[in-house]
Amino acid sequence: MTDQAARRILRRLFDAAVRSADPRAVLASHLPERPSGRVVVVGAGKSAAVMAAAVEAAWPDVPLSGLVITRYGHAVPTQRIEVVEASHPVPDAAGQAAAARVLEAVRGLTADDLVLALISGGGSALMALPAPGLTLADKQAVNRALLASGATINEMNVLRRHLSAIKGGRLAAAAHPARVVTLAISDVPGDDPAAIASGPTVPDPSSFADARAIVARYGITLPEAVRAHLDAAADETPKPGDPRLARAEYRMIATPRLALEAAAAAARELGLRPLILGDAIEGEAREVGTVLAGIARSTAAHGLPVARPAVLLSGGETTVTLGNARGAGGRNGECLLGLAVSLAGHPGIWAIMGDTDGIDGSEDNAGALAAPDTIARSKVAGVDPVAALASHRSHDVFVATGDLVTTGPTLTNVNDFRAILVA
Repeated sequence: MTDQAARRILRRLFDAAVRSADPRAVLASHLPERPSGRVVVVGAGKSAAVMAAAVEAAWPDVPLSGLVITRYGHAVPTQRIEVVEASHPVPDAAGQAAAARVLEAVRGLTADDLVLALISGGGSALMALPAPGLTLADKQAVNRALLASGATINEMNVLRRHLSAIKGGRLAAAAHPARVVTLAISDVPGDDPAAIASGPTVPDPSSFADARAIVARYGITLPEAVRAHLDAAADETPKPGDPRLARAEYRMIATPRLALEAAAAAARELGLRPLILGDAIEGEAREVGTVLAGIARSTAAHGLPVARPAVLLSGGETTVTLGNARGAGGRNGECLLGLAVSLAGHPGIWAIMGDTDGIDGSEDNAGALAAPDTIARSKVAGVDPVAALASHRSHDVFVATGDLVTTGPTLTNVNDFRAILVA
């Protein structure tokens, strides 16, 4: 197999995964029956705007009101549902103000009304409404500390739910007695509704004690007001069985597993043997890359766990523990560089890794692609790949080799996508 053919195959698989999660193709079939009362549409996430547009297209004659919050640069035109842009991954004042308006939009409704909540990855930072006694600056400081801590996305969201006036079921509680139907695009390992955008419309099984344990586990330094809020534990989130959430329903319209299955189908059409390793793989990015390299080598040498020509597919969300390093790149670039360094130029193995939302970490690329000669080309270009990996600067390597994958915002988000081609 030629290098160009391998690259085309990998990009085709990535595009198939992203396409399977496009709200414009999948949302309409998940809409509930139209209510006799009002329809208020609210939501937050990187896909919130395109989801709102899909609702408008599916219900052209239904009076709709409300607003959704999306990341800067992710808005699309809508007619009846307002779209507000805000900051991600660190929240800003625009997100705080919009979150307050979302909460106000669902108050005072009746049992005949419907709240349609459009939730996708990134919603936690975009819909940042601090709990009473906390400030936006407090939330920003916590978010920055979490992003550098090495905590998993589920652990981050436990803490976020307990510092918020809208997450952890509080949005659905505010909408009572209206019916609440959540349409969600999952970006978290395991598709836990409480973790997607910190679960604004579902009961929260975690507690203030859990949040304090996560802070202690990772040695996270907190603003004094945040520490006092967690210690006081005065306003716990709605729990399973809370009557205010009795009419809240949750529907997944796109998930990492479905995206991987779409890529597997595309691989079979190309005459390859796909193997889905899992849709919920977590861990330190470079270490996950090393493990995946070992599986790829076994496939190449022994046809285990799958015979060649094969594609090893996986999803989930790895983490990057920065420590004092500033870094350049994202978790997918670091995972891919970890794989490439471990493979050390092994012939016949190519890989692509990227975030399905089109943005991997601190830069504007979705991810990158690695070929058998990536390490050699990086050294020729004057970038030491081992040193770059140690300093969390994977972006430097893939810029030097010309192997960045750039899509722009895809307007969906089913987390990370990884494909390793063993030819």
